[in-house]
Amino acid sequence: MKRFIDQNLERWKNNPNRKTLLIRGARQVGKTFSVRKFAGSFDHYLEVNFESDREVRHFFERELNPDDLCRNLSAYYNVPIQDGKTLLFFDEIQACLPAISSLRYFHERRPGLHMIAAGSLLEFALTEIPSYGVGRIETIFMFPLSFDEFLLASGQEQLYQMKKESGFDQPINEAFHLKLIDYLKQFLLLGGLPEVVKTFLETRDYLQSQEILDQLITGFEDDFARYKERVPSSRIREVFESIVYQTGNKFIISKASESANHNQAKEALGLLEMAGLVYRVNHTAANGIPLGAEVNPKKFKVTLFDHGIFQRILGLNLSEYLVDNDFAAINKGKLAEQFVGMELVKNSPNRAKPMLYYWHREQRGGNAEVDYLIQKKNFILPLEVKSGTQGKMQSLRIFLRDKKIDYGVRISLENFTQYENIKVLPLYAVNNLFL
Repeated sequence: MKRFIDQNLERWKNNPNRKTLLIRGARQVGKTFSVRKFAGSFDHYLEVNFESDREVRHFFERELNPDDLCRNLSAYYNVPIQDGKTLLFFDEIQACLPAISSLRYFHERRPGLHMIAAGSLLEFALTEIPSYGVGRIETIFMFPLSFDEFLLASGQEQLYQMKKESGFDQPINEAFHLKLIDYLKQFLLLGGLPEVVKTFLETRDYLQSQEILDQLITGFEDDFARYKERVPSSRIREVFESIVYQTGNKFIISKASESANHNQAKEALGLLEMAGLVYRVNHTAANGIPLGAEVNPKKFKVTLFDHGIFQRILGLNLSEYLVDNDFAAINKGKLAEQFVGMELVKNSPNRAKPMLYYWHREQRGGNAEVDYLIQKKNFILPLEVKSGTQGKMQSLRIFLRDKKIDYGVRISLENFTQYENIKVLPLYAVNNLFL
């Protein structure tokens, strides 16, 4: 399965000034799979899993000298560790805090060694370490598959290339437009978690893929008990499910849990953010760039990290969805808006935590809201999401007028086109915004 992170890993490998690489992201997004695939380009590969190989943790209890650690690990696993020839991978590193601290020393004392670390719930472990190597460690954030990655995984390289070369002034042929919509429908049902996608591509069985989604949801909820002791896992679960039902609207803490008090619900939301399972969509006044300069911390939306998990919790009717050519089912629960938000996340620079923004004006005589705002070079680009092929663009026009912005983008099921100062982008082509 091709992932765009593969290109980042190759660039990192060939960079003579590389640092120790830390891959961060939610559980089940494919971190370990991508590293193992990448390991094929090395003479030797040594993977240390600190959850399954607990005895190895003893090597990190005394010295953190990379030479001593490499000597012990090489003997324990019977794999040579040689600079330039071996890829050393610390997986589930959150289970061994001293191993996280050791990463900085690998860069300082073994700069020739290719060293990668990753882990689930890593953000929680990092809060327990005062400094784990700022300036000595390079970070990449990883997410579920994007729609473009799904196309490539489906063997649709030519269709992907045609979509990539299309634009507002060069619509894609209608036959290929409809074909892309069919693949989009598949992707909206599956989500982007690699295990789910891989199962569907091998079996073409939606029901089996949905069963795996159910198993993954159970696994994520089981993890809640590991987040923090003073917030019961049942409270975190309530907030997690509430995010699904509040998607597309301003998130109201008081509605997030019937059992938790305000502080508990607020902390549960923060923990879910740290775990990479949800992303905050910040409200901004959007009077200029950077967008983050005018954020109102009291107004925000929240979106789930994967639309497959989202639609499964929402209880989307599978049979209704598959026969509905008008995508009416997408309107239920703001699935289209959720999908676009995560496509923006997946296509943002992966060296820093992604940020999402929206705009909302509340005033007597009419409210106005723009679903997403992004910064393109030195200007603000407003994005309005429509699940079908019709819909008014009143809010978008108000924003363009009030902020004196030249044009905006409507994301819908229409082909590439343009209405005066509003350009239309197909739902399947969000990545084209970044080309």
